[in-house]
Amino acid sequence: MRSAIHEVFGDPAAVLRLAEMPSPQPVAGQVRIRTILSPIHNHDLWTVRGAYGYKPVLPAIGGSEAVGIVDAVGAGVDSAFIGKRVVAAGVHGTWAEQFIAPAASLVPVPDIISDEAAAQLIAMPFSAIALLEFLNVKKGDWIIQNAANGAVGKTLAMLAHSRGVHAINLVRRDAGVEELAAFGVENAVSTASPDWKAKVHALVGSAPIRAAVDSVGGVASNDLADLLGEDGLLVSFGTAAGKPMQIASGAVIFKQLTIKGFWGSKISAAMTTEERTRLIGELITRVAAGEVKLPVEAAYDMTDIAQAVKSSLAPGKAGKVLLKP
Repeated sequence: MRSAIHEVFGDPAAVLRLAEMPSPQPVAGQVRIRTILSPIHNHDLWTVRGAYGYKPVLPAIGGSEAVGIVDAVGAGVDSAFIGKRVVAAGVHGTWAEQFIAPAASLVPVPDIISDEAAAQLIAMPFSAIALLEFLNVKKGDWIIQNAANGAVGKTLAMLAHSRGVHAINLVRRDAGVEELAAFGVENAVSTASPDWKAKVHALVGSAPIRAAVDSVGGVASNDLADLLGEDGLLVSFGTAAGKPMQIASGAVIFKQLTIKGFWGSKISAAMTTEERTRLIGELITRVAAGEVKLPVEAAYDMTDIAQAVKSSLAPGKAGKVLLKP
């Protein structure tokens, strides 16, 4: 089967290549899925670099999420799955014509949701909705996030709005404000403006900001700590700046702030089946209703894997970059 593989860890645009790999066979509790579309996530690229929390055995097929059609089942799996369109996330090797997934992890996709949206339905949106739950905020509360024009940031903003939670959405470029507006995301503030904190204060008025999501790190972490209210929660979600969080002790001490890390894989693994089902059900409902939009920047054939990676890393994308087997 055609597959996008890497035989060493390194720059994804340089080390990924198209190759023929053996078609996988499902064992007990597994299904095999014929891939329709698979997204390129940032964590997929970090995995290829060898810098993520999971290191695959080489040579490895990239990718961790896809929409496809079940074409084979392992022992103990209901054969009624065969022919069903499903989404699988948190798996390995989806940048191929076929891949293996646990039957228990499959999410059937209603016809109203397109292949393009379904391909990216779980990983980033589920991280966003799990993150919103993690913040423990309620209707009417204020939250703030940086890197708001990223995949998780946009979805978090849309989900927060749909739940009646007010979100301040920080971006690092003035153009990012217009990009978010195109998605219907309000309260976007560019940190390129010297008075951006004053704009944040004007938006929230006297209301405290209950929680903050930091996807940047470095001095940006301190900016969020400075804006949080008493007993606020600061969650580290990523480190786009590539630097350690730099937070003045004064804000932590005098505001009694709590600082936590969030890794979607661990949070998801600790969830009960009922909680996971509830959140996925909410995602599907909101995507189907158009409350959460999952746009696509471009879809590339796997023969163009290097160009697809470059497109995925380009700033100002309108949506996800997808791979077609």
